[in-house]
Amino acid sequence: MTSAIDTTAALYRSLPAMDSLLLHKAVLKLRLEYGDTWVKSQLSSLLNQARELIAQQSKLPDYCGAPEALIKELTHKLLDGQRHSLQAVWNLTGTILHTNLGRSQLSEAAISAVTKVMRYPTPLEFELEAGKRGHRDLAIGKILQQLTGSQSCCLVNNNAAAVLLMLSGVAAGKEVIVSRGELVEIGGAFRIPDIMRQAGCTLIEVGSTNRTHLRDYEAAITENTAAIMKVHTSNYHIQGFTAAVDEKRLATLCQQHQIPLISDLGSGALTDLSQFGLGDEPTPQNMLTDGVNLVSFSGDKLLGGPQAGLIVGDKNLIDKLQQHPLKRALRCDKMTLAALEATLLLYRNPKRLNEELPMLRKMSRSLAELEQVGQQMMAELPEYFASHFTLAITASQTQVGSGSQPETLLESLALTFTPTANSQYRIHQLEQKFKQQDKPIIGRMANNQYWLDLRGVEQETRLINALRQVGQSL
Repeated sequence: MTSAIDTTAALYRSLPAMDSLLLHKAVLKLRLEYGDTWVKSQLSSLLNQARELIAQQSKLPDYCGAPEALIKELTHKLLDGQRHSLQAVWNLTGTILHTNLGRSQLSEAAISAVTKVMRYPTPLEFELEAGKRGHRDLAIGKILQQLTGSQSCCLVNNNAAAVLLMLSGVAAGKEVIVSRGELVEIGGAFRIPDIMRQAGCTLIEVGSTNRTHLRDYEAAITENTAAIMKVHTSNYHIQGFTAAVDEKRLATLCQQHQIPLISDLGSGALTDLSQFGLGDEPTPQNMLTDGVNLVSFSGDKLLGGPQAGLIVGDKNLIDKLQQHPLKRALRCDKMTLAALEATLLLYRNPKRLNEELPMLRKMSRSLAELEQVGQQMMAELPEYFASHFTLAITASQTQVGSGSQPETLLESLALTFTPTANSQYRIHQLEQKFKQQDKPIIGRMANNQYWLDLRGVEQETRLINALRQVGQSL
């Protein structure tokens, strides 16, 4: 017993003193690079871990064998602590607009625009010609008016904010009529009725889940009705015995009763997506033509830009939104506005969008192109995984994602990894290996296989090199 106590005490005494470590030449360099506070906290953490190991197992960690080993471990911790959480990853999940992976990749034009406004002062709220204070939505508003035919526009930081502002500005304290079949829930369990409560509106549900008629809306209109609201069911679809009222007929009804028709379009397509192999999607310009007074939509879904909420429509209603106290709380910053403006300018030439927008470029890739990528991978990779996994190119399907076009599945190919009979590795262990790369590789698990959807591949040579490194580490 005494011997054990002596051994434990000796291990504690063998730990280097914090003061001496801080004066070590290599640590002094680290202090200059990372700062005294951060270096001291990480050193303290390592020494505390060592004390815990001594107390629990009566031994020292490997990094306490020599000062150099401890300093090497310290350097690793400092480097890990400096890594950005929003690092680049390979999105090979089979979902292009993956909400958890940042949705749309921005175009090079948008990236360049954001870089410039970060580096230099910009006339965010300053009219250069007039030499006076301006409005931050003005420049983009002109582009949106050209693209959609709207009278005016308002910009906020996402579409949920846009819906909140529309309802608060148009209908606070009053009733808003919505079909029961359109009371959608978006990501994070955020529902249209919740937004209405926050906006101070009273929700009036009409019709049934699958069938709503014009007479249902008309019967619900009272002197306290502020608006009728249409919600695009972009993240689900009802089939079978259904009925819905289109915007044109609802607009006529609203005009008769002198109330506005507002719409939450959600996904935000600004052009005909069928030319890129996607399904039909309503556009803001079509809705405005049909008589909708306000339309809101997202910037980072089918529009292919940054996270933003765009509202287009009648100038008198937009003016109310611009003057509402919520507008300042929900407004976009200069980086979002720069990226959004650069993205919208690309829509002046819609035929080139699949070349300019990464989201559309991936969705419009042909199977023949994906087959070439797959053949290149199969020519270079199987030997590195042969001991543990069988590789194959397998038919797959890619979804759009982010609640957009739930019925559209694009034919695709995937590189699949199946454990061999004698493999010591399981699929979840391979997944961890992929995630531990400098640029993590994110796929999906299904049928005891790991799938890397090739429709999400860009810079395939870099990806092949990364996969080769994983194989060599097994």
